[in-house]
Amino acid sequence: MTDFTPDTRPVIARLTGCSKRYPGVIALSDADFELRAGEVRALLGKNGAGKSTMIRLLTGAETPDTGLVTIGDTPLRDAGSGRAAEAFGLGVRVVYQELSLVMDLSIAENLFLGRWPRQGGVIRHKVMYAEAQAALARLGVTLSPALPVSALSPAERQLVEIARVLIGSPKLVILDEPTSSLAEAEANKVLAAVRRIAAEGIAVIYVSHRMNEIRQIADSVTVMRDGRIIETVPASGAATREIVRLMLGAHMEEQARIQPGHPGAVVLEVQNIALAPKLADISFTLRAGEVLGIAGLLGSGRTELLQAIMGIARPQSGEIRVDGQPVTGASYRAMLRRGFGFTPESRKEAGIVPMLGVDENTVVTDFAAVSLRGRLLSRILSAPRIAAATRRVIDRLQIKTARTDTPIGTLSGGNQQKVVIGRWVHAGSRVLLLDEPTRGVDVEAKAQIYRIIRELAAENCAVIFVSSEVEELPLVCDRVLVLRDRRIAEEMTAPNIDQDRLLAACLTAA
Repeated sequence: MTDFTPDTRPVIARLTGCSKRYPGVIALSDADFELRAGEVRALLGKNGAGKSTMIRLLTGAETPDTGLVTIGDTPLRDAGSGRAAEAFGLGVRVVYQELSLVMDLSIAENLFLGRWPRQGGVIRHKVMYAEAQAALARLGVTLSPALPVSALSPAERQLVEIARVLIGSPKLVILDEPTSSLAEAEANKVLAAVRRIAAEGIAVIYVSHRMNEIRQIADSVTVMRDGRIIETVPASGAATREIVRLMLGAHMEEQARIQPGHPGAVVLEVQNIALAPKLADISFTLRAGEVLGIAGLLGSGRTELLQAIMGIARPQSGEIRVDGQPVTGASYRAMLRRGFGFTPESRKEAGIVPMLGVDENTVVTDFAAVSLRGRLLSRILSAPRIAAATRRVIDRLQIKTARTDTPIGTLSGGNQQKVVIGRWVHAGSRVLLLDEPTRGVDVEAKAQIYRIIRELAAENCAVIFVSSEVEELPLVCDRVLVLRDRRIAEEMTAPNIDQDRLLAACLTAA
């Protein structure tokens, strides 16, 4: 291993005056960035800050509108798919947040997926297994390359993803939230692997919001905001409050915050719920007419908490009570019967059926209300009733569509999301569990969704509102709970829900 001092280590990657625009948005503006061999650079910023765009420029997946991307001493010149191949050939590797492993294949087969060593058209298994073993050893992993990936723990799968990018001669490795789905003990294995990579002189960009991890492994922290690189500071001296200030910038124009209301009776009690590895000893109550926010970093257990309440996941311990009565062995269907509704985090993957109409996506939660024979087993769906029920939801939620049977996949993201919420309005649900209900929608649609949620609360509906965008929580929530380190770390009550405090509470205990 070559021993580089901080001043003499060669530059591995550089952006010079790079800008990138998409329709209606400046994703990156005049960015200057430099990373040296063996350096671990943490990359921080809220959703939409420009982190993903900068990563795509470095990997060659995108071409800047202006500016220059240089890997080593070589500027990226190609366009289209050739540019990504050029960056790869210069040693740029990336491990995205969503793992891309094939569960039924072995570790070795995954490491060489699509580029198996061959001789005369025959895969050289001995060579493949030997090289796979060497790649794993570089990370301190002692797993057999013959093991199927399906038999591995989440941390081991993440390490296999990292080992895959070490095959060849990588110069820059980009890790996008590599520990977001891992518990602390498993995350430590990944951190140890990052240290080993950097010790070999490989430059690392580490995208994360976990300040305790960043302080352990990063040399420096680059903070992005609104498509700009705001500042780069040493990781060792980076105070959480200062990082929060850099990420948020000047406060947004003051908007009307929620004022304390008068919620009704307790409709939901969560007592000492544990769901390994994400949740331990979670307790809180929810009242009719209340909007309860859940804040926390990606991977903090927010989705798992909603799934446990909704009967999608089974907690190992604890109790859930609805209207004071304990719920034992609840299923999703049983919670629906109790008046609960649930919107998933991924609208496109789990929230809509794109080719079906707005009408079919709306009434799916209650076919009985649009049937000629009520709740009998042999229901006959009524087209006029479906159209009328859908029109009521469209009018109430101000969904922009000319027809009730317009395929939902043709609507904007904000209007799709309003349909996803509207199906529970159609069902008359009294408790709504909303997982990232404003993700991927524009500012106008967000404001409309806030209004819808507050109107539902005014009608005595109880709402749990999960969001990773801390700035929106004071605008819609009566209370906010912060999930961190598997527990509720802090609680804030309107009108004293402060976005700076919220973000600091999410990032670290320090």
